[in-house]
Amino acid sequence: MSVSQISVFLESQPGHLKRVLEMFEKECISVRGYSASDTGDYGIVRFIVDDPDRALAALEAAGAAATKSEVLCAKLTDRPGELARLIGVMADCEINVIYSYSLISTYIALSVKDIALAERLLADQPIELITQDDLRKPVGGVGPC
Repeated sequence: MSVSQISVFLESQPGHLKRVLEMFEKECISVRGYSASDTGDYGIVRFIVDDPDRALAALEAAGAAATKSEVLCAKLTDRPGELARLIGVMADCEINVIYSYSLISTYIALSVKDIALAERLLADQPIELITQDDLRKPVGGVGPC
């Protein structure tokens, strides 16, 4: 029940992220969330998109250094304390969150060491995990293209 995340390694220069986003737009790929982190001269931009296989293929065709990996994606209720509740459940299940970032709406991507174990531990918990198919659905009922 994990979702695919695309990580792109970019030189920290003006316009590099713009080119990736324009490529996604040209390929009609909707970005559902992203995180950009700087490591000096280079950075890692992580994307959750509606069609990760097509996104990765487009990036590879353009010669970009990109990889695909799996992350959990949880849906939060829009109320105070909900993120604290989610992180608390993860801690109570002894799941270490390596990094996380928010997506559109109240979706949160969570990188953990063992996705399958985390999914089993969270199966009976009050957390709704999101699938790749959920991310394919248009937000607000409007399709991307």
